[in-house]
This record gives sequence, structure tokens and C-alpha cells, in this order.
Amino acid sequence: MGIISNLRGPRTQEHGLPLSDSLPSSTSVSNKTKCSNLMPLVVALVVIAEIAFLGRLDMAKNAAFFDSWPEMFYKYHPSDGAEVAGVEKLDIETLGGDQNLFKESCEEWLEREDGVIYSRDFAKDPIWVSGADQEWETCAVSCKFGFDPSKKPDAAFGLPQQSGVASVLRSMESASYYSENNLAQARRRGYDIVMTTSLSSDVPVGYFSWAEYDIMAPVMPKTEKAYAAAFISNCGARNFRLEALVGLEKANIKIDSYGSCRRNRDGNVDKVETLKRYKFSLAFENSNEEDYVTEKFFQSLVAGTIPVVVGAPNIEDFAPSHSSYLHIKELEDVPSIAKKMKYLSEDPNAYNQSLRWKYEGPSDSFKALVDMAAVHSSCRLCIHLATVIQQKEEKRSDFKKRPCKCTRGSETVYHIYVRERGRFKMDSIFLRSGNLTLEALEAAVLKKFKSLKHVPIWKQERPKSIRGGDELKIYRVYPVGLTQRQALYTFKFKGDADLRSHIENNPCPKFEVIFV
Repeated sequence: MGIISNLRGPRTQEHGLPLSDSLPSSTSVSNKTKCSNLMPLVVALVVIAEIAFLGRLDMAKNAAFFDSWPEMFYKYHPSDGAEVAGVEKLDIETLGGDQNLFKESCEEWLEREDGVIYSRDFAKDPIWVSGADQEWETCAVSCKFGFDPSKKPDAAFGLPQQSGVASVLRSMESASYYSENNLAQARRRGYDIVMTTSLSSDVPVGYFSWAEYDIMAPVMPKTEKAYAAAFISNCGARNFRLEALVGLEKANIKIDSYGSCRRNRDGNVDKVETLKRYKFSLAFENSNEEDYVTEKFFQSLVAGTIPVVVGAPNIEDFAPSHSSYLHIKELEDVPSIAKKMKYLSEDPNAYNQSLRWKYEGPSDSFKALVDMAAVHSSCRLCIHLATVIQQKEEKRSDFKKRPCKCTRGSETVYHIYVRERGRFKMDSIFLRSGNLTLEALEAAVLKKFKSLKHVPIWKQERPKSIRGGDELKIYRVYPVGLTQRQALYTFKFKGDADLRSHIENNPCPKFEVIFV
């Protein structure tokens, strides 16, 4: 707007002589008096003009100004300083006079506004599980195991438990022999947390681990004349494994049996060292149960032999490659498997192809499975408990007030949390509405963890030959709370639209990532 002093004309007489060159007249004095009296009116008109100018702003678009300061600011102030449609310039003094706010990005604002302080600090008040003492080197959340009558634990093994204490079932036995280990039955009995070999349980406890089995041990010469070795001691198993053994023998497959069932060799031997001399091993479980895969299978892999499996119907999920095993699914499969054993035994190239994974490394799916055991199951129990405790707290009304997204103009920035499987702490990543895709999610995860110089949790557990370099490779990104069966094998976003729907319907969503 114009300056008030410029509203008046030059101070001259009617005939062009400067006023300073003439004596003042009564008329001029009178005019000055009138002008002086009109000054308040002029000022009022200027103020009205200013208001009219500001009235050019589209008040409909700026209605959000009166809702809340953060919402108004992040809807109408571009990060690059460009003007917003319908607004020529936002007055910093009008918005509170804080010039630093104009320099803050959506990401910075969300980090601050979505930041929460939970009522429980696990570093000071660790997860407490009543039960036998547990030992492990480190855990992502502070936790203790033991007995303390004066302290109410977060969880305890067995039933029943007092109110507010989670009951835990932990067993590595087959549900065929111990029916309480069946997941559905355990839930019906009242167990809050189930820890079994089932990958659908809350905290799986498998027979596999890099630390326990030297899975990448070199292959030794096959010196035994028999096709396979067997170590079977329970002759009354609740499946057809003994009938399968007899069927293979009838098909002229010579088997050296070191177990109590059909023994024909001295059983006082080192099992793995003995298996190394055979081309095949009979990895026959005592029940055909999903995910029930014991040391019989993994010791066969260590020995560099081809396991012939009777057991888990989904054994392919546990195999280092699709050609690394033979599976007798039904008793009727015995003749065809016997034929396959003879073929592989007589064709060195075909046999070596089945052991190719020993030289080139196992599949990513196998690594992702075994990597899970790099974190002790007791530690994973504590992480599970701490996660559930925080999830319950997040249902409070004050937690729901977090914005979780920031809108400027037509673009929205979404605040997302992510952690590596086996860890507890969450880190922030951000996705923009214009690129809310699965590819963008993985790219944001990689960028974040690379910036943190992240070292995968399994790095020191795996054999050196398959640790890889310093590059991070994503195997899965999935919502926190899924079972490992879902995370590893069954869950998958049905395209970008499904991911968008998940993020929009789950404010500040949390994800886990599996690196391989």
C-alpha cells in the first residue's frame, strides 16, 4: 500500500512559486488546519483499504487456519518457499512470528509430533518372565527370567496364571504325541503365548540354527556301499516311516540301520560323521506334522548327503534348494523314490547337482528361515511381550492424536515405522502420496538402514561363505504382528493399492524387514 505522506500534493502556491518564498496567508493557514483535521479520516480509509486487499484471499481455502496451527501450516506453506495457490504471501507475524517453523520439513515435523513416550521404560523396568533362568549374549529389549515371589511377572510358563500375567506354552515336541501343543487346542486351554515348532505359533522354537549346525560343511567322499543310513529308534511312530523303510529295502535299496529299529550296524557311532560317508540318509520323523522338522533333516544337510524325508508335508519350506531332498509324501511314493535314489547314485553329475547348494549357497528363503534362530527364542519372547505391551498403550486416546501424516498442497507425507526382525527399536521412514508403492517402500527401508550403517542381526551367526558383503538385500517387508509362517511364506501385499489402503487405514503403521 502507499505511504500516507505521499497522498498529499507538492507544497506550492497556485501560480507555481514555492511556499517558502512567500509569506503565509490566512487562507493557507486555514487550509492546513482543515488538512490536519482530515488526517484521522485518511488513516481510517487506508486501514480499510488494507483490509479490503487482504480480503482478496480465498477464505474458503484458508478455513483450516482456524482449526489448528500445525494443520494450517502444513497444508498451505510449501517447503520450497513457493507461493500457494490463492495466497500471495503468508505473514510470519500473523502465524506467530516463529521463522524457524518455515524451515521445518514435513518429515521433521512428523518426527516431533508423532514422537511418543511410553509409560514403561524397559531399560529400567525389564520384561520379567517367571521360569527357569535363560542365557544369551544380548537381547534387543531388557528382560529377565527366573523366580521372584515378590515381583509380578509379565509372563510365566504353564497354567493357570494370575490376572495380568501372560501364560506361556513352550515345547519342541510333536502335537501328534502331545496334543496340547496343537495351536488351536493351546488357545482353547487358555495359553496367551505359544512357543512350538509351528511357524504359526507366537514365538517359534525350531531345531535349526547356524550356531548349532555347520550346514555349509564341505561334502566328503561317499565311501559306503549301502545307499543310505538310518537312525530310527521309535519303532511305533504314528506315521508310516517304518513301512517306508521296509518298502525301500524291498525295492533293493540297501540301508545301513544304526537305530534300534531293524538294526544291522553298531549304533555306537557319531551320527553326523557317519552320515557323511553315505549318499542318502533317511530323515524319517515320528509324525507328519507341518513345520515339525527335527535334527534328522538338518544333520543330513550338514553331512552333505541327500535326505529322504518322511515327515512335514511342507518340507520344501525348510530345504536349501528344491533338488536337495527326496520326499516320500505317501507310502505309495516308495517305489518312485527308490527309482530316483538309484538314478542319482549311478549318475555322478545328477547327484552333484542335488548338492550344488553346498557350493553356491542355499536359497534366500532357507537363509531367511534359519536366520530367525540368530535371536534366541527366549529373547524373541521378550520382544513379543514388549511389543504387545506398547501396542496396548497405543490404544489410548492421546496416542491416537498423533497426525501420522503431513499435507502440503496436493501432496501428503506418511510417517511409517520399521525395524529388523529380531530387534525391538523402531526407526522412521516416510512415503509420499505421489509415490506410495511397494517399490518406494523397499527403497525407503534400504535408504534408512544404509544411512544407519546397519549390520544385519544374523551377520556373525551365518557361516562366512554365505554372509555376503556389506550390501543390504531385502527378503520381506511385512506388518508387525504377523506370524513367521505369514511373514516368510504366505503374506504379500496385493499390489500398490493394497499397500496404500494398509497405510491409510493404519496410522503410523509399523513394519518388520527381513534382510538376507
